[in-house]
Amino acid sequence: MTDYEYIYQQTKKAHYSKWNDEELRKCVDMLNGLTHEQLFSLYTSKWLNGNKVMRDELFKRLFADKVGKREERIRNLPIDDLIEEFKDKNSGNVALIRKELRERYKAGKDKPKIAGIFNISTKSDQQWVKSQVRKERYGETGGHNYQMKP
Repeated sequence: MTDYEYIYQQTKKAHYSKWNDEELRKCVDMLNGLTHEQLFSLYTSKWLNGNKVMRDELFKRLFADKVGKREERIRNLPIDDLIEEFKDKNSGNVALIRKELRERYKAGKDKPKIAGIFNISTKSDQQWVKSQVRKERYGETGGHNYQMKP
């Protein structure tokens, strides 16, 4: 039995029952010896629908080069281009861009622009900016000076 056949058999078995942690680790380790076609076949298999761990591992192996390039491209974008792409909610990069904007804000880069775009974005983005402003004004406690009673 090949590694591919073994993993396929285990994913099918796990579809009807739960993955055994040891078996899952063994199958994940075996993924390194599979071809791109075999990895893709497993990734698109109906037997993997409910298993996030195995799907994530397959995704990493299938698209590692593309994911890394996308993150690098986002890190290198000028702030105005980053904001334009953040506004495009169909770009598929909103979560990565949000993370990059937050990192730049914390590093003190382009704070007014980032705060401006977050203030017209989702409620969680608005809350995040408010919490950052609070931290800047009052320190890590956010203005609350709690004291323990002896």
